[in-house]
Amino acid sequence: MPKEYTLGVDVGSTTVKIALLDEEDRLILGRYERHRSDVAGALAALLEEAAGRVASAEEAGDEVMVSLAMTGSAGIGAASRLGIGFVQEVVACARAVETYLPQADVAIELGGEDAKITYFGQTLEERMNGSCAGGTGAFIDQMAVLLDTDPQGLDRLASGATTIHPIASRCGVFAKADIQPLVNEGARREDVAASILQAVVNQTISGLACGRPIRGRVALLGGPLHYLPELRHRFASTLKLGEADILVPADGRLFVALGAALLAREASQGARPGLLGTASSLASLAQKARDSGGTEARTPRLQPLFSNAAELEGFRARHARTGLPQAELGSHRGPVFVGIDAGSTTSKLVATDAEGRVLYSSYANNHGHPLEILVQALKDFYAGLPPGAFVAASCATGYGEGLVRAALGVDFGEVETVAHSLAASRLRPGVDSVLDIGGQDMKFLKIEEG
Repeated sequence: MPKEYTLGVDVGSTTVKIALLDEEDRLILGRYERHRSDVAGALAALLEEAAGRVASAEEAGDEVMVSLAMTGSAGIGAASRLGIGFVQEVVACARAVETYLPQADVAIELGGEDAKITYFGQTLEERMNGSCAGGTGAFIDQMAVLLDTDPQGLDRLASGATTIHPIASRCGVFAKADIQPLVNEGARREDVAASILQAVVNQTISGLACGRPIRGRVALLGGPLHYLPELRHRFASTLKLGEADILVPADGRLFVALGAALLAREASQGARPGLLGTASSLASLAQKARDSGGTEARTPRLQPLFSNAAELEGFRARHARTGLPQAELGSHRGPVFVGIDAGSTTSKLVATDAEGRVLYSSYANNHGHPLEILVQALKDFYAGLPPGAFVAASCATGYGEGLVRAALGVDFGEVETVAHSLAASRLRPGVDSVLDIGGQDMKFLKIEEG
C-alpha cells in the first residue's frame, strides 16, 4: 500500500503557504512566503519544494501518493488554471482548529487582506470581512511605512508604548489621516505603533464580532498574529484574556493551509477527486504554475500616455519652460528668505533671494521623522551659505507648521492655501486656478483679482 501524503496550498493576497502532511496528519513540510505580486513564481517554488520532499520519500523506498487542495483569496483562479480542487479558507481554517486545537472556543485569524472569526461549540459560526482590507496584514504593512519601519519593527516599537491614541482602522486613508498629525506633532513613535496595533484589534472585534462576546479559549492564528507578539498582547488586553485562555500554536501562520490539506484527505477518501499522484506529478504541476504566470490578460487596455520617446521628451520640454528663476547660493550676498512646508508625508525647504530667485531647495520623504528631515535640510543649507549672506526671515506652512515653529524658531506661519496661491501668482502672474495634490490632501484654488 502506498503512503498517502496530503498537501494544502493557501494562496493569499500577500503570501503563499503550503502544508504537507503525512498519513497521521503530522506536518512534515510547512512554508510561509510573501509572493510580492509574483503569485505564480512563489507558488511554483513552493510546489517544487514539496515535490522534492516527496521525491526524498520515494528514494527511501516508500511509494507515495499525494492529495492536494487549494484555498485562499487568490487561490480560486490558480486552482482553476491548474485543475486543483478549491476549498473556502474559512472552512479550511475551522477544520484545522477542530483537528489541532479542539479545546478552542473561538479562533481569530488575520491574513494579508482578510480577517476571520470562528465560534465553535454546538453550532459552528464563521465570519469573515468583506472587500476592505482595513485592520489586516496589508493595513499593518502600510502603517509601518509611515514610521519608516516594517511590521516587525512596528511590533518592537509598540513594546515600549505608554499611551494609546485613537486611530481609525476601517480604512487605511482614514488611519493615515490620524497618524500623520500625531507624527508631525511629535508623538512618541512607540505610542503611535501601539495605537496602530490597537486599531487592528478594534476593527477585528467591532467589524466581525459585532457585539457577540469572545470568551473562553481563543486561538490567535495567521501571519500577523504569529509574527507580532505585541499584536497578540493587544488582543489579550482588549478581550481581558488570561495567559491560559490564549492559544498560540507553533504553526499558527499555516492553519488555513493545514485545513486545506485535511480537506484534501477527506476528498481523496471519497471518489478520490483530490488525488494528484507522485513527486513527478507535483513537479509537473509546479511547472504548469510557473508557465501560467506569463498569461496575458484579455481585458482591453488603455492607450499609453506617450506612444514613443519623442512624445515624452516633448512633454518634458514644455513643462520645463515653466519654472522659478534660479541663482547660485555660493555666490550670493545679502538677505536670504527661507520657506518650509512640513507636509503630511514630505518636507520641503526653499531659500530665495530678495528677487524670489531660488538659491536652495530640498524635498524629502518624512520617513516618520519630519523634524529630523528638516534639520538635516537646514544643515545642508547652512553648510552652503557663504559669508556675507544671512537669513533675514523664515516662514512655515503645512501640517507640521506648529511643530516646526516651536522646534526651529521659525519667524512666521501661514496657511498652506495662502502660501500656494502667492507662489503660483509669482510663477504665473494672473493665474486664476491652482490644483494641488499633496500627500494626504487635495486642494483647488480659484483666484480672482489676487
